[in-house]
Amino acid sequence: MIQTSSTFLQDSQYLDGSISLSEVISALSFALDLTEGAVQGHALRSCLLGMRIAEEAQLPSNLRSSLYYALLLKDVGCSSNATRLCQIVGGDDRAVKAGVKFEDWTKPHKPSLSTLRLLWSKVLPEAGHAARAARIVRIGVTQHKNNEEMIKLRCDRGASIVTKLGMGRSAAEAVRSLDEHWNGSGYPRRAKGEQIPLLARICAVAQHLDVFFTGRGAEAAIQTLQERSGTWFDPELVRAATSLHRRDALWDNCSANESPEDTRRAALDLDPARRQQLGATQIDLICEAFAEVVDAKSHFTFCHSIGVADAAFAIARKIGLSEDRVQMVRRAALLHDIGKLSVSNSILDKQGKLTEEEWKSVYEHPGLSRRILERVGPLQEVAVIAGEHHEKLDGTGYPNRLRAQDLSLESRIIAVADVYGSLSEDRPYRAALELDQIVSIMGKLIPYKLDSDCFDALLSAVSGQREVVALPSMYSGGHPPVSTQTRPINTARWAV
Repeated sequence: MIQTSSTFLQDSQYLDGSISLSEVISALSFALDLTEGAVQGHALRSCLLGMRIAEEAQLPSNLRSSLYYALLLKDVGCSSNATRLCQIVGGDDRAVKAGVKFEDWTKPHKPSLSTLRLLWSKVLPEAGHAARAARIVRIGVTQHKNNEEMIKLRCDRGASIVTKLGMGRSAAEAVRSLDEHWNGSGYPRRAKGEQIPLLARICAVAQHLDVFFTGRGAEAAIQTLQERSGTWFDPELVRAATSLHRRDALWDNCSANESPEDTRRAALDLDPARRQQLGATQIDLICEAFAEVVDAKSHFTFCHSIGVADAAFAIARKIGLSEDRVQMVRRAALLHDIGKLSVSNSILDKQGKLTEEEWKSVYEHPGLSRRILERVGPLQEVAVIAGEHHEKLDGTGYPNRLRAQDLSLESRIIAVADVYGSLSEDRPYRAALELDQIVSIMGKLIPYKLDSDCFDALLSAVSGQREVVALPSMYSGGHPPVSTQTRPINTARWAV
């Protein structure tokens, strides 16, 4: 008998589904850290540092809520430039993003020795010395153009998502202007001095402090901050941060030895909105926004999470789940791949076969999805289901090789929807498949790997929107007829 997970939260403190905006965003910020290759908890520590600097600088109280969420979401647009960065360097985008934060990338014609070492270790790692050197020279020549392009991608997408989440214009503009510099050498608008929104200036200082603090220690963080005062950073904010440091009032809960949850609780205590509770519609909106973050990481999966959510929603409805269960399945589908933000685009966009080491990175992403989502109280069940989307009924899936008796109906729905969505999309190693090919491939996985009832429901949902023709003769499961003459309709949602 197929299990469901409807009793999963019986003993939970979140049984009524209550959750605050800061609880959700602070938990999902761990996913943004994955995108940047940052030390776990970077967004939370940046939030602590930025809010303390704001207090020291006497930021007006009406701006503090906007700053709080800008700090937590400053990297929400970062996945949008991952493919482009991977193309430029020919290597691991996450490693480059993590390393470049320590470099002064505004001086491409006078690169430091450490910058050259970084590029040499990350650019075209499998190429010969001549090819690697030529690529590094080309990167130097086109650096300003590349910076402008990539930072604009990141900042515009980030501001758009912050706006969609209803955080307001001040928070959105802070995210958009995160990489502007006090002397006008930043991007994307080359804004200068007080032309840069104050909240963006605070975010930039906080981000710098955490990167250097976790990587090189407090003294190096402050020293580099002071060296860049008046060039990268607002001198008044540098003085505020320095004053806090000297009074030993800057770094609480920011140590690498600190428990991530202790850091998170400290950040939640600074929530200016005092944890205003979210409704179901708002939670759905956040799930959709973070699905966009995941999908933006690779143009091969640009609408994957949304497409899987559409398919899972249709399957759940056809099977007859209650409305609250349908809603839960849709949330799990939207967020099922959030752990994939940890996978380099050099792997996601690779045309050839993956190495054993590359497969290890891929195999880890469902477990990461679960661990990230488990931090959100009411999404505990969503976390379990999202983490099982690559499991198979015969125990051949991953990461835990679960078998049929271990998998709930909801998990089976997501698994079928994910396979359907993946086959419907272009991949670096093949074009999107036609519907008859998809049915043929999935049919061979029934009932050993994928659930037959969920597959029936998928085909029933699809057939209701297409010209009816017979199924391929290879499949004799008695499923409803579907069209094999056209690609799935509504390609922006189902087949992209």
